[in-house]
Amino acid sequence: MKLFNTLTRYKEDFTTIEPNKVKMYACGPTVYNYFHLGNARPFVTFDTLRRYLEYKGYEVEFCQNFTDIDDKMIKRANEEGVTVKDIADRYIKEYYVDADGLNCKRPTYQPKATESIGAIIGIVKKLYDNGVAYVIEGDGVYYDVTKKEDYGKLSHYNLDELNAGGGERHASFDGKRNPGDFALWKFKKEGEPSWNSPWGEGRPGWHIECSAMIKKHLGDTIDIHGGGQDLIFPHHENEIAQSEAANGCTLANFWVHNAFVNVDGEKMSKSLGNFFTIRDIVAHFPYAVIRFFILSGHYRMPINFSDELLRASQTGLQRISTCVNNIKFTLDKNAVANNSGEADSELVEAVKVAGESFVAHMDDDLNTADAITDIYNLVKIANTALASNKASAEALKAAHDKLVELTGVLGIELLVEKEEIPEEVMNLVNQRVAAKKEKNFAEADRIRDLITAMGYSVKDTPQGPQVEKL
Repeated sequence: MKLFNTLTRYKEDFTTIEPNKVKMYACGPTVYNYFHLGNARPFVTFDTLRRYLEYKGYEVEFCQNFTDIDDKMIKRANEEGVTVKDIADRYIKEYYVDADGLNCKRPTYQPKATESIGAIIGIVKKLYDNGVAYVIEGDGVYYDVTKKEDYGKLSHYNLDELNAGGGERHASFDGKRNPGDFALWKFKKEGEPSWNSPWGEGRPGWHIECSAMIKKHLGDTIDIHGGGQDLIFPHHENEIAQSEAANGCTLANFWVHNAFVNVDGEKMSKSLGNFFTIRDIVAHFPYAVIRFFILSGHYRMPINFSDELLRASQTGLQRISTCVNNIKFTLDKNAVANNSGEADSELVEAVKVAGESFVAHMDDDLNTADAITDIYNLVKIANTALASNKASAEALKAAHDKLVELTGVLGIELLVEKEEIPEEVMNLVNQRVAAKKEKNFAEADRIRDLITAMGYSVKDTPQGPQVEKL
């Protein structure tokens, strides 16, 4: 398997620190609002990477955090006249509604920053004692970026560029030694939550939270660190600086970043005000369609948001789901017992090719877009075999099981009708069958209209009537 490593800017053979075991961290949400589609993309991307690694036989320890102390959270709490914890508890609960809806598996560890204060202070103290960090009176404890010789190795910026980008914001402006220095520990301000530390009451900076939670739950060096492209600098760059200075070793061997979701050519974000929350979108499209939409593009390529593209994803997912449902219906009716099996060789070969091509594409930097095309190719041949009435039950079941397997690896839930058809609807279906046998087609059409009015469709197939909820 190859993954594109942001650190080297190359696709590299994926290797692990321990045989058959992966330690992976992905940055989670700051819980002060419902999350939007741009936030959902990394959640779905790294859930899919985890699923695929497990499919390949790896044991995956996956950590994704909650940032539950932050300037935005403090602002929201003050606006509402509640505590920061109230805000965090509310939106962590809402996060799970949407993450579960998107079929994201629960991480192995999902720590909160506020539950990791001891670990945070431990790293800050080590950096301070080593002379890598310094105190600005009345402000906080800061990391000195010049103490890390390879600072900028992830973003591929250098300190001269970063300092030049500071414009008029000179180091002396706020007591920093360098414009790029960042807060490890912020001293307490009126109305803010705080914790005791060797430097006085305060709260952690954003970057140090992730470093501490990685060390606490996964160790000093991990296999994969992931997140959205917007986190490369400064967040992930600063994580590397502080973790490696404190631990004396590499933080992560592979850095994996997904591209943006765009609206009208601009990144979807709360700051731009052009975002659509998952809760907004799910009022019009099922969660499964949203996940399918996200995975229909390669994770390193931007994807554009529009109702039209979501409708196309819904059509595509329905096409796969209908194929699986039709095969299951046919097998349940035992309607292929006398089939010749003439279509078996092509269908069996299609199952084999789809499975092998799917793995080849997923091994090539998690290419879910082409992996979905492999699923479509199998659907096409399965539909042809099913319509021919020349495929055996064994061949059809193999196609059914492969489609369920591959969509399952992607975490895509098929739009399978789970609801039992009401008895009154089935009575009408049976009456319609009787009317057609008697060639009373007017009566059959009248009954079909009644079935439609009750919210169901009936389709005549060689295996008998197939009823679905509209």
